[in-house]
Amino acid sequence: MLTVTTVNVNGLRAAAKKGFVEWLAGTAADAICLQEVRAEAHQLPDEVREPEGWHTVHAPATAKGRAGVSLYTRREPDRVRIGFGSAEFDASGRYVEADLPGVTVASLYLPSGEVGTEKQDEKMRFMAEFLPYLAELKARSAADGREVVVCGDWNIAHQEADLKNWKGNKKNSGFLPEEREWLTRVLSEAEYVDVVRALHPDEEGPYSWWSYRGRAFDTDTGWRIDYQVATPGLARRAVKAWVERAATHGERWSDHAPVTAVYEL
Repeated sequence: MLTVTTVNVNGLRAAAKKGFVEWLAGTAADAICLQEVRAEAHQLPDEVREPEGWHTVHAPATAKGRAGVSLYTRREPDRVRIGFGSAEFDASGRYVEADLPGVTVASLYLPSGEVGTEKQDEKMRFMAEFLPYLAELKARSAADGREVVVCGDWNIAHQEADLKNWKGNKKNSGFLPEEREWLTRVLSEAEYVDVVRALHPDEEGPYSWWSYRGRAFDTDTGWRIDYQVATPGLARRAVKAWVERAATHGERWSDHAPVTAVYEL
């Protein structure tokens, strides 16, 4: 069995003070993908930077206080790669992957975007570069007899079932037609599988992000933007997947919740 969890921590130093350390001590995950770490490794507390029983890889952004992805694995990876060969994005703290026996696990933080700004242009450039890499990664891994799971904050709600207020967000970044079409291409042209949706085909959500504004969490007015996207062979071995939603608003240590999947290897 391989248990994989992904979560956008919304600043790892802040999350560590709110409950992340306790969550980490209690998790059954074999691999954890973190996004929006927003810190260099030396800035993290010891129990977060190199917790006992874990091998960690931190890939911060050169822009201080922004982005940043990390990978925690129970066993030492056979290989680690930071970035995906992009001159623009490899130092932006948005992608790291590690090879474990028979499977490559990756942590992705896709740019969030904002309509009418450079942020949206950046997001579209990232997407244009990343799709071919996903296809290349799948082909390379298949040649080595490996499966792949790319986990993270993809910052796109793919279908109407993936956000509560989809009618009010059709012109907003995260639910734009071109973004949704791109994610469709990831699942069709590149032939990956949205693991949570495959296991919960008729469910609204399950949402993984709720705004801190208003009562979004209490009313479950959320977005499903945190995905585990796997090669078909691995996706077929997924036996369960769920969102680790906090019991109450006050018990949250991020505005995202961990998304966990269990695979039979």
